[in-house]
Amino acid sequence: MDTPAIPLPRDDREREILVKLEAMRDRLLLLKRDRTKYIRSQDVLQLYDETIEQVRLLREVRAGRNDGENRLDRVLDSCFQLLSLFFMTIGRTSEAPAAYSLTSTIRRLLDHLTEANLFSAKDLESITHTLDRMSSIVHNADSSEPPYLAELVSRRVEQCKESLKKLQDKVEKLEAPLPAIHEKLISILRSMSLANTKPRFSPTEVQKFKTQLKEIDEKRVDGHFVNDEGNVPAGDDEVSDLLSRCLIWADIVLERKGAIPDEFKPMYSTLVGIRNDLEKLSITQAWSLRETDLYDFQRQLDKFDEARVDGNWVDEDGKPAELYVQRTCLYLIRRSYGLVYSLMISSEPVSEALLPVYNQLLTLKRCLLEVQESGGISSPRELYPYSMKLNSIDNMRVDGKFMVGGDIPEGQGNVTELLAECFELNYELRLAAEEKQAAEERSVGDDGKADNAKE
Repeated sequence: MDTPAIPLPRDDREREILVKLEAMRDRLLLLKRDRTKYIRSQDVLQLYDETIEQVRLLREVRAGRNDGENRLDRVLDSCFQLLSLFFMTIGRTSEAPAAYSLTSTIRRLLDHLTEANLFSAKDLESITHTLDRMSSIVHNADSSEPPYLAELVSRRVEQCKESLKKLQDKVEKLEAPLPAIHEKLISILRSMSLANTKPRFSPTEVQKFKTQLKEIDEKRVDGHFVNDEGNVPAGDDEVSDLLSRCLIWADIVLERKGAIPDEFKPMYSTLVGIRNDLEKLSITQAWSLRETDLYDFQRQLDKFDEARVDGNWVDEDGKPAELYVQRTCLYLIRRSYGLVYSLMISSEPVSEALLPVYNQLLTLKRCLLEVQESGGISSPRELYPYSMKLNSIDNMRVDGKFMVGGDIPEGQGNVTELLAECFELNYELRLAAEEKQAAEERSVGDDGKADNAKE
């Protein structure tokens, strides 16, 4: 962002705007780092309005001319990235600003999938769904929303869709039975790359994957995959090439055993650390993730990604990294971008301040559903702990609202709806238990009458 390769604005008015946007970015970073209190909607919206005002001034200054990108554009992008993540943090996930950061990550993912030409239909399904959802968000944007950001996000979504369509066309050309084989090969390749980046390398694990590859290879006839009619399906060359790449990669991984040259070890260690941290967040997301934390991961990954020269990294002497290092580090970057994307689309439409209550209700709902699916309860008494917890949460409301420090955080409707679902499940279980008890009592009574009649 601050690299000398990105020039300063030449226009004095743009320089004034740059100074203000840099101050805005610093305020956003300070707010992001403050863990002493929850992020408040009013603080985020104030910073958002101030940023949009600078954008309005910038559009007036640049009207009718295009001098190319300068440092102001980079700083503005940082402001929008942060604001986008703040909108997720306060639970406003269905508004155009929240989509900005997600489009950046999707664009990175699509660029990498295109570059590597290693992707499956499943990779594209989620991205397709997300882009459609974002198109709907932008299309239904509030008319009072400043048009600039909605237009920008819409344009970025369309660019992503264009890249996505090219990838989908490649997958759709594969005829049966190649799609399933292609999916399997991609899975094996990624599993080998994962094994290659574990703290302790396991040759046995990689050897198992190589055995699976050989089994797939043995199904070919004269070097070609064939369908049930014995014909070579469309896409055979692409899948056969992928199989060869997988076999070569298996041999390279077994030979290198996870050893990275000293000159690239610092970068490798940092990328492994980023990947590991993101995987931990994926496990504990509901309780530990503040979406704004993803900004730091994004910036680190972008820095490494943009440091490549002609697609590869170079050492201090300008010598390119060997193929093994290049592929290993690219795998880590792509895996990390994928985790950032996954964490973003999993963001709940509830403010950070309400997440503790929301997560407790999610857990309660899950428990009640499991009880229901396992046959219910034998006595209403068994529901006592659930009822107590639900009532304690319900009693937190003030005039029907969940208040936090005098504020009414975003996501009230979602939390209230979830609370109502839990009460409904609790009631259904209680009703079923009471009916079961009544039926048992009637059965016992009938048995007693029958015994008396015999006597």
